[in-house]
Amino acid sequence: MTRTTSYHGPERRALSGRRVPSVFVSHGSPNSVLDEDFGEALRLFGAKMGDLDGAVIVSSHWESLRPVRVTRCSKPELLYDFSGMPTRIDRMSFKCPSSLALSDLVLDRLSAEGVSAVADPARGFDHGTWVPLSLMFPSGRVPIVQVSLPAPATPGDAVDLGHALAPLRNRNILIIGSGGIVHNLHRLRFINERQEPEPWALNFEAWVRDRVTKLDVDGLCDYRRRAPHALESVPTPEHFEPLLVVLGSAGIGDRIVDIYEGFRYGSLSLRSFALAGRRRGDLTA
Repeated sequence: MTRTTSYHGPERRALSGRRVPSVFVSHGSPNSVLDEDFGEALRLFGAKMGDLDGAVIVSSHWESLRPVRVTRCSKPELLYDFSGMPTRIDRMSFKCPSSLALSDLVLDRLSAEGVSAVADPARGFDHGTWVPLSLMFPSGRVPIVQVSLPAPATPGDAVDLGHALAPLRNRNILIIGSGGIVHNLHRLRFINERQEPEPWALNFEAWVRDRVTKLDVDGLCDYRRRAPHALESVPTPEHFEPLLVVLGSAGIGDRIVDIYEGFRYGSLSLRSFALAGRRRGDLTA
């Protein structure tokens, strides 16, 4: 594999002192790409980010046995890894660029923190990546690199992955975790998309929101034992782990900035938020 020598954009912008936020997006279902309220919230947030040099995303829909894998393709394809959605979703496109230099920077960063990682030149972007990012950055000008979740993994492994990626925030690169706080497909009620949310889903999400606000990483890692209705809300861990990646990338002075909150189909959470620093310019309000 040919490696590029440097990634000049972040090296240049790092001197400004700006710390880019780290973002958790509950991407819901592929149908979220047609959700007007959710889409508008992501577009408004993306517009506040200004001129980014890249985005690194960890999606619940890409797990790999170790080593961790990093996309390394200049024109990644979109993966329509779902069925039963409206035909127009299957026809949607998002011509987002990637960056070989950004991929190399991510690989070097992970290696420096002892996270074994390899480049994947064939992997495209799953819907956990292209659905939220096509809404957040519709112009398609922000270079995107996707990193896989290690499997099997403990909650601490996800936190460590976020910690390894955290310095990229100081290089004008957005870190994104894409998953879902409450995500149990077997408990969805498809009769009415905007029906009142289930009490058990509300209770679990409220517990998570409180722990995130306090940046209680230990508590969130122990959610299965401490949180109410954890088994119903998180029957499998892959949608929750991107949240732990984002928490692992937290820096001193970070605070929660809500992007969107709401449920679909009774229990599918779309709550999304950013961890942003308190310094002027970190997030334009």
